[in-house]
Amino acid sequence: MKLVIHGRNIEITDAIREYVHQKIEKAANHFLNTTNEIDVHLSVARNPRIDSKQTAEVTVYANGAVIRAEESSENLYASIDLVADKIARQLRKYKERRLDKKTQTQVKTSDVVEQAPVETDLIGSRTPELPSEVVRTKYFAMPPMTIEEALEQLELVGHDFYMFRNAETGEINVIYERNHGGYGVIQPRPNGNGNHKNGKTAHASSSASEAKR
Repeated sequence: MKLVIHGRNIEITDAIREYVHQKIEKAANHFLNTTNEIDVHLSVARNPRIDSKQTAEVTVYANGAVIRAEESSENLYASIDLVADKIARQLRKYKERRLDKKTQTQVKTSDVVEQAPVETDLIGSRTPELPSEVVRTKYFAMPPMTIEEALEQLELVGHDFYMFRNAETGEINVIYERNHGGYGVIQPRPNGNGNHKNGKTAHASSSASEAKR
């Protein structure tokens, strides 16, 4: 298993490195055989107004799955302790779901994702604005998966959206949590037509936040 530690606005000392290895390896101890790599990002906020300045983020790559946890506090070592406990719970949850999946029938797509008409105007009269600075660039494998598998990944990474390659269409899709409950899927509109070849209605969006409505 490969464990990589990155630092932002902080020097990764030998003491910090040893503490991370001790805590994270213990948290993933029962999953070492299935874990390919663990990335740890430690950062310190420069803004003095932010109370929880010390942040620890852990991403585990295990057999094609991505499990993520993040915690912040006023002390870096406390943040590492918190994120180690959290990633351990996430890994247990991942293992339990894999075991349950072997004994349960697969849920139909229509039961998981709400199908809705294509949105024609998501941002109204507002002008889209992009961030002025790219803070981090991430690269990761994107094996084909079903919408049900993407939903599992969404819950494991702890984000409100997850990008994946749809195993049925081969296209890049985004599954996201809706503000009013449930989940939605953003799919590309092929050839200017609102319907996919399988007859399902696609969600189109140029704004992830507006798509959650």
